[in-house]
Amino acid sequence: MISRILATRLREKLFKQKAIILLGPRQVGKTTLLKNIAFDPSDILWMNADELDIQQLFSDVSSTSIKMLLGKKKILVIDEAQRIENIGLKLKLITDNLTDIQVIATGSSSFDLANRINEPLTGRKWEYNLFPLSFQELVQHHGLLEENRLIAHRLVYGYYPEVVTNPGEEEERLKLISHSYLYKDVLLWERIHKSDKLVRLLQALAFQIGSQVSYNELGSICGMDAKTVEKYIHLLEQAFVVFRLPSFSRNLRNELKSSRKIYFYDNGIRNAVINNFNPVSLRNDIGFLWENFLVSERQKYNAYQQLNKNSFFWRTVNQQELDLIEEFGGQIHAYEFKWNTKKTVKLTKTFQNAYPEASFTVITPENIHEFLLPENFF
Repeated sequence: MISRILATRLREKLFKQKAIILLGPRQVGKTTLLKNIAFDPSDILWMNADELDIQQLFSDVSSTSIKMLLGKKKILVIDEAQRIENIGLKLKLITDNLTDIQVIATGSSSFDLANRINEPLTGRKWEYNLFPLSFQELVQHHGLLEENRLIAHRLVYGYYPEVVTNPGEEEERLKLISHSYLYKDVLLWERIHKSDKLVRLLQALAFQIGSQVSYNELGSICGMDAKTVEKYIHLLEQAFVVFRLPSFSRNLRNELKSSRKIYFYDNGIRNAVINNFNPVSLRNDIGFLWENFLVSERQKYNAYQQLNKNSFFWRTVNQQELDLIEEFGGQIHAYEFKWNTKKTVKLTKTFQNAYPEASFTVITPENIHEFLLPENFF
């Protein structure tokens, strides 16, 4: 069993008279995580909101009816709670009236669960994101040496739990996840009957990781207008498939000010979208895979360590660029990612002169642990 970083934090938040909200993509292990937090099974009532009768039950729910359903059980878990209309109000009702009951709601898409619960549950919830397995979690599981040996494998197949725990079946499992689960919430939410344009958009994004994206250009490729492209990308973000990284601009006229890059939360999903599982030695996109891997892993790291950082990329009209900029605590930290450990990289003078107090680090396979593990890890 691979331990999840969030497990300890969730245990600490139980029975504090607040709902626990656990968000993350389908098949990422939310239900497994909850089942392994050392609950007594007899204390839990599980409800799967993907099932129609559960949705109907909550259409006219009351604290009295929930109390009757719970009986002597102390914990109510609602899986895929985004499928329940006005879920925020329903959770508020339970939390306010059944103070001795712990409510846990999971969601594989944040556009309903996250957006609609914010106001009703203000001050009444703990909210966390669960991602595919992380570098840190796998190092905890089988050690730094073993995980370092598997980095090239992770760049191709990623970190979905089902993929990691079924060696030899990676391609089959990734295709199943990407075809059967990945777009489910987006398609349901938007009532999209044909997913071909959505798939084409994801393929276009997969080929452009590490590059600036233009909504107009993506629209031309996919047969959509720019506004529709932006809407679909927003929905894909809410479903934890991709995320945007904005450009960093403070001092220079020639810095790009409104550009964005789009990354996948998981390398394996990215490669499944374009059906390219070639090993690292046979690929011409290794630099982009390395960049996507590190940016997405850093997102997990910052979230799990509860670090409130602003993340960007930096580029000028003269094509000078840095892969990642982090701003926190009044400091600027710049990073460049290189798969080739022998390649010499120097900080551009333009950036150095504009931000003389900024730190600069090159991340390669040799020092990845310094970037993705806490200082006190060992």
